[in-house]
Amino acid sequence: MFLMTNTETRPSPAGSVRSLYTREYVKRISVIGILLILLIAAAILSTGIGTVPISPQDTVLAIAHSSAQAIRSLLSSAIPGAETWYDAHFPAIPVPSNPQAELIVTGYRLPRIFLAILTGISLAVAGAVMQGLLRNPLVSPFTLGLSSAASFGAALAIVIGPGTAAALIGYDLFIIIMAFLFGWLSMLLVYWISRSRGTTQSTLILAGVVIGYLFTAGVMALKYITNNEKLRELMVWLMGGMWGASWNAVLLLIPLVLVCVVLLERMAWDLNALSAGDDVAKNLGINVGRLRLSGLMISTFAASCCLAFTGIIGFIGLMGPHICRMIIGNDHRYLIPCSALMGASILLVSDTAARTVMSPIEIPVGIIMYVIGGIFFLFLILRARGRGLY
Repeated sequence: MFLMTNTETRPSPAGSVRSLYTREYVKRISVIGILLILLIAAAILSTGIGTVPISPQDTVLAIAHSSAQAIRSLLSSAIPGAETWYDAHFPAIPVPSNPQAELIVTGYRLPRIFLAILTGISLAVAGAVMQGLLRNPLVSPFTLGLSSAASFGAALAIVIGPGTAAALIGYDLFIIIMAFLFGWLSMLLVYWISRSRGTTQSTLILAGVVIGYLFTAGVMALKYITNNEKLRELMVWLMGGMWGASWNAVLLLIPLVLVCVVLLERMAWDLNALSAGDDVAKNLGINVGRLRLSGLMISTFAASCCLAFTGIIGFIGLMGPHICRMIIGNDHRYLIPCSALMGASILLVSDTAARTVMSPIEIPVGIIMYVIGGIFFLFLILRARGRGLY
């Protein structure tokens, strides 16, 4: 009788696995939720920090009042007399106590914050996907030369100026297309090298560094031959910064980045299978070549779009995925959104420090990321010494 009771109360293996999966699922979702809350809090605090300090209350009131006025104006332009209905059904939002708050927050700081968040998301997600596709944890848009190549394309578009092509499709869109084309060219070279026999992980990283140097040389050549006005714009791309922030740029990037992130998230199951090796993925019915090609193309497009407005910003695509991988593991279903939030948080905090640490003088955020990323990269090399990268 005792033996029967003991057997009945013993947990089944299936129950143990289910309990372990539930705990891991709750942990990963909790980490993503906490990162989202921290990112929102950092964005609100960052909006109030600057040469002119603004309280969190005035920051929230400025955003709410400006949004309400924009909605009211949009309704009145679409439907005659709609503003009267709006005023009757929605209470008026008080204006901030600081008379300059609304102009500073909505006109200058919010576009910059949104650009930093979108850039951090695109670079971190691109880094996480590239690391999964090439099965190399040291891969990122910066180490593979994508950042330098995209910046060269954007710099070339700036030097060409608003010519015929730019007049047909728009100057900002022309810069994005040029950045994507040259970024994609660098990824094609990396993809071709990765398919060659005898290619090691170290060789792949060195190839990316060499490609980055080649495009950096192209940017330096453009600096040498261009005039003084264009030279100043090219310096922005070299140092990396959020000076190109505007609502037009943000509204253009939001749909592009979101669509790319959704498409890459849909590849999560295939990336998980690919982490076990190409042969395993092929046996599961995955077209490995097509997966790598489409994944690299979408990642390149997402990163290049943002780099066209910010210039060279390195190491976000390396730090974000690695930190998240240490916390929640290698499951790309959770790694991709976690990396997106982590990359956005890192770049937002770094940019806030860049514009406030020596206020009113701004430091290019690319300089800060070089310092932080260099230290982190050295940490990864020392941590991986003596054991495989994967």
